[in-house]
Amino acid sequence: MKFTFYGHSCFGVETGGVKILFDPFVTGNELAKGKVDVDSIEADYILVSHGHGDHVGDLVSIAKRTGAKVIAAYEVINWVQAQGVTNIHPINFGSAHFDFGKLHFLPAWHSSAMPGGEYGGNPGGFLVHGKEANFYYSGDTCLMMDMQLIPHYAKLDFAILPVGGNFTMDADDAVIAADFIKCGKIIGVHFDTFGYIKIDHNKAREIFNKTGKELILPEIGETITL
Repeated sequence: MKFTFYGHSCFGVETGGVKILFDPFVTGNELAKGKVDVDSIEADYILVSHGHGDHVGDLVSIAKRTGAKVIAAYEVINWVQAQGVTNIHPINFGSAHFDFGKLHFLPAWHSSAMPGGEYGGNPGGFLVHGKEANFYYSGDTCLMMDMQLIPHYAKLDFAILPVGGNFTMDADDAVIAADFIKCGKIIGVHFDTFGYIKIDHNKAREIFNKTGKELILPEIGETITL
């Protein structure tokens, strides 16, 4: 299984021959310039946690170019359909089955509006019961007690959590979230992109190390084998 970080909260997971892209936002990310060619990103599925511009900035262009199926809240799907995307699957909190495995769409505590101000539905996160591994992406969220349900659904191999603070959890809260979801390997996202969410990488890793957990802060453009 391969994990590729495209910056902010945009990443791709290749599992069982299927390429899944999450929260496509590259063009508007100054930190990704010269490191990621958005036109080279491949996807069979695009999973969108919520409607904010820093999660859907390149959604329409990538969906049209690749023909990937877009999976998102009903309101986000209405927005992409209005822009000519036809390969879609609307979802709300619950589960559905795809060729990469079972997918749970689970709550996140955040907000959601589309770039033009349209209502973006409920923000959420995804639990993928994959053929090679189970993993959880919380989406943008603060620490929440609902995360304690995750181990009842699946034993996780790794998880992707925001660590930048201000708009989401910081590293202190993310390490508690790791306890809630019973996962010792965490990939951090949603950090450094804006001034509000710049972090001390060494300090964040040390917070996890002290609890015997691993925090991976990937470089933009980096591919990790998990």
